[in-house]
Amino acid sequence: MKELRLDAIVAPDSSSATVLVIAGFPGIAVPAGYDEEGAPFAITFCGLKGYEPRLIEIAYGFEQATKVRKPPMFKQ
Repeated sequence: MKELRLDAIVAPDSSSATVLVIAGFPGIAVPAGYDEEGAPFAITFCGLKGYEPRLIEIAYGFEQATKVRKPPMFKQ
């Protein structure tokens, strides 16, 4: 990643978090959309050790740019 000057790699879902944790790399999953049935799905931004602050910035920027997240609806 350093050689290619990448801040993060994007994985298409949050299931890659398991591999990241085992390898000791940080990652952050953020809402990315909803499928045909309305179920939410996420993407994961992955980085190198020590990149946690940058990953949080990237995830926050993605959330603000896309506004994908919908607050949950609770039944009373």
